[in-house]
Amino acid sequence: MEMNWSLIFLGSAVTLVATSLGAIPALFLRHLSDRANNVLMGFSAGVMLSASSFSLIIPSLKLATDQMQNKTMGSLIVGIMILLGAFFLFICDKFIPHEHFITGREGGYSSTHLKRIWLFVLAITLHNFPEGLAVGSGLGSQSFTIALPIVVGIGLQDLPEGFVVAAALMSVGYSKRQSLFTAVITGVVEAVAAAFGFMATTFFSLLLPWMLAFAGGAMLYVVIDEMIPEIQSKRISSDASAGVLFGFVLMMFLDVALSG
Repeated sequence: MEMNWSLIFLGSAVTLVATSLGAIPALFLRHLSDRANNVLMGFSAGVMLSASSFSLIIPSLKLATDQMQNKTMGSLIVGIMILLGAFFLFICDKFIPHEHFITGREGGYSSTHLKRIWLFVLAITLHNFPEGLAVGSGLGSQSFTIALPIVVGIGLQDLPEGFVVAAALMSVGYSKRQSLFTAVITGVVEAVAAAFGFMATTFFSLLLPWMLAFAGGAMLYVVIDEMIPEIQSKRISSDASAGVLFGFVLMMFLDVALSG
């Protein structure tokens, strides 16, 4: 399959620009309340949960069934790839040093020797890599029906995510320049992951259903193991639940409306 550089640019640009634009308004805030932070984080989690289900796993099941000419084998391999995607993030989470805003430092002994700004960068990198991978894999399908809901949904999710990242960093003492820089770095990570996912599915088109399932599993792990426990640990978790539900329904609507 011929490489389409405009699609690589589109996928990378959406993730980078959306995250960076989302971070800019946070620079003018003095403080982000716990309630607002919870709602925005919940919204991001809801979008990711819905995107992994409707935009990644369901299309991968259809493609795998068509490819294998067998529903049982197709669904079995998709299930294995979902678990592999989650396991990949699990291994990264255990061995890559990083820091969460609430639960603190994780990921091995070396985390004690890194500056906190880089620990936050590494934590957000772990969260954002599967999002970029999903965008690239979707575009690599060369299918408007598959790609458009993923690109729009992840782009929308990146706006509040960039905002929350910058605001949270500023709230714990980072400068505006450091906060904006970190948010932009997270967008760069997604852009690189998008390029990787696109090239993998373009050069090896048979990998498309498996890449979509892998990205879906990785996103599910991030939501289940990282985002939901973190926002539910706060006293006002009902606000986060409302954000999750709204994000989930919005992404479901976009998936149906944009896939025509």
